[in-house]
Amino acid sequence: MRISALLALTATLLVPVAAQAETIRIGVTPGPHAQIMEVVKKEAKAQGLDLQVLEFSDYVVPNTALADGDLDANSFQHQPYLDNQITDRGFKLVSVAQTVTFPLGIFSHKAKSLDTLPKGAKIAIPNDPTNGGRALLLLNHEGVIGVDGKAGLKATILDITQNPKNFKIVELDAAQLPRSLGDVDAAAINGNYALEAGLDPIKDAIAREPANGPYANIIAIKATDKDKPWVKKLVAIYQSAPVKAFIETTFKGAVVPAW
Repeated sequence: MRISALLALTATLLVPVAAQAETIRIGVTPGPHAQIMEVVKKEAKAQGLDLQVLEFSDYVVPNTALADGDLDANSFQHQPYLDNQITDRGFKLVSVAQTVTFPLGIFSHKAKSLDTLPKGAKIAIPNDPTNGGRALLLLNHEGVIGVDGKAGLKATILDITQNPKNFKIVELDAAQLPRSLGDVDAAAINGNYALEAGLDPIKDAIAREPANGPYANIIAIKATDKDKPWVKKLVAIYQSAPVKAFIETTFKGAVVPAW
């Protein structure tokens, strides 16, 4: 073999092979969760993580997909919702980080305030246990209904103890609530779905829960993955300064960093 060819072969063998990015499939709901995760994806690429962001239109499928191994993580729910899912369905899932808070609001196309809702008004709330309870507690906090304090975060319509205006509480799928505004007098809408529907959670809501409540959203993974290196890396990227700046600049207080 000629020396030149030998040197060329040696040089080729000495060139390090680029490390292949680790692929992580993460489920989100459309709107802010998806927008934020796209920013996380860009930041992650430079750190050897290839995030595949998959959107789900409801709150039910992402945990099932995660438990079944079709996802590696999801980012769409708050801790009380995950706790309820674990209790009801036996999922072996854990939370590894807080992400953002979407203060739930009451919206109406017919009333300027809760006080001006007429007797017998129809109010729509989410039909899942945790967000439904969240809506009832907000109405209780605003003084338009009374809710049994013993029910805590799991309050249901059966825990309503006072209803002086005889409001009719209608339970609907959370994603459908913005569309219900033409058919009801008011609706309790999660912040992500409000934004997706073009509602301004700050300007348009006639009542809004405080941002420092117990409903911070989370990143969830399978319990068996909690010690894997990619988990710590993903959390650090999500909770980084560039991502926080994007949230604060883009959503202007409608979505609040929870870390």
